[in-house]
Amino acid sequence: MPLPRLTLTPDGGHGPLDGAWWPRCDALELELPALVGALAAGLGAVTHVTVDTAAWPDAPHHVPAPGRVILVSLSAVDTEAHTISLGYGTGEQRELLVVPPAEAADAARWLLTTAADPGNALSAPHMLALADATWER
Repeated sequence: MPLPRLTLTPDGGHGPLDGAWWPRCDALELELPALVGALAAGLGAVTHVTVDTAAWPDAPHHVPAPGRVILVSLSAVDTEAHTISLGYGTGEQRELLVVPPAEAADAARWLLTTAADPGNALSAPHMLALADATWER
């Protein structure tokens, strides 16, 4: 897989999100290894992730990544909709907006930029609603 389309808030987030990830497809087992590989340079190895059941209904519970297996948990909590929570071996955690793979490029760029803005106070569902109201998929 090519490098992930990813933005991160500098020095960790100060709002509900720590950045955004725009996967190319909805197959978590294909997309997750590239994402965790790109994040390894920051806080260390991602050991587990929690994803939204609505966005990833068929997500496997384990995803092989170079040198390890990532544990995948599913969540149906509304406040976690459209996000991926990344847990690190250090106990640190990051919350990323998941931009839908079919999102229009202009909307996706806005979502990626806004989610990584340290001053952003919008939740993932609110950001996606704003993008849907502004750009068509």
